[in-house]
Amino acid sequence: MIRDRAFGRHGSTAAAREANKMFRKAEAAPSEHAKVDKAFQANRERLKAERLARESKLPVKPNNKTR
Repeated sequence: MIRDRAFGRHGSTAAAREANKMFRKAEAAPSEHAKVDKAFQANRERLKAERLARESKLPVKPNNKTR
């Protein structure tokens, strides 16, 4: 604390520390573009999983072509 006084800094008060905690917790709300992109990616992953499930049920055709 003596060092802070030498440089002209004041110790923070309890109210200032509490206010700083509140500002640290606040996060920026996602933009509209970010929301749309997240929904698009989730839908894409869902459709991919459905497609892979459908393809796994199809019978495998042997490849009898010789070169």
